[in-house]
Amino acid sequence: MIGPYLARIEAHADPERARGMAAYHKADRPYLGVPNPVLNALTQDWRRRLDPDSRLRLADALWRADIHETRLAAAKLLTQTRIEPDAAVWALIRGWVPEFDAWAVSDHACMAGQKRLVAERARLDEVDTWTRSDHMWTRRAALVMTLPWARMPDPGPQDRARRERILGWAARYASDPDWFIQKAVAWWLRDLSKRDASQVRAFLDAHGAAMKPFARKIAGTYLNR
Repeated sequence: MIGPYLARIEAHADPERARGMAAYHKADRPYLGVPNPVLNALTQDWRRRLDPDSRLRLADALWRADIHETRLAAAKLLTQTRIEPDAAVWALIRGWVPEFDAWAVSDHACMAGQKRLVAERARLDEVDTWTRSDHMWTRRAALVMTLPWARMPDPGPQDRARRERILGWAARYASDPDWFIQKAVAWWLRDLSKRDASQVRAFLDAHGAAMKPFARKIAGTYLNR
């Protein structure tokens, strides 16, 4: 199934660009050097042409190919708001999480996961378990995949409680020494500060001392403007 789709991706390969991408992302897998806008155009076309089951099978096959661009394309195939039913889609995305090993692939897959969490909020219970994983990228995914709750302009009581729950995860992460975890906390707080500056100030008062200086600075980007 993957052959014709992989060929369309490979048609845009740029070996020189691929070498730079490999050095930048550092994950040990092949790189083709295909720019994101090309992958966006290809996957948009495939989403239009394929029925949901075929799209899911293609996403699975592209991920398994374990090429940088095929993993990005797999995630892009599933990044849409309306997928009904979506249990199989969520199962596929959550199955990718333990394989995360670089920020670009992780972030693209998390964007697809964000849509599925908003569609079914009860899935946050499963994401909660990720926060205690030994795998750094899984812990990080818990915050990146829940960014919609930082960006909600006027959440109702239940979503406000969910936001508080996620902030509890961020509080546990505040002293984590890993740069990517610190950046995820900072990113979440920065986005939240656009909607609820007082909540971010309270978080930083309580936990900011445990955070790395660069993360505190990012988190407070919009607080003093």
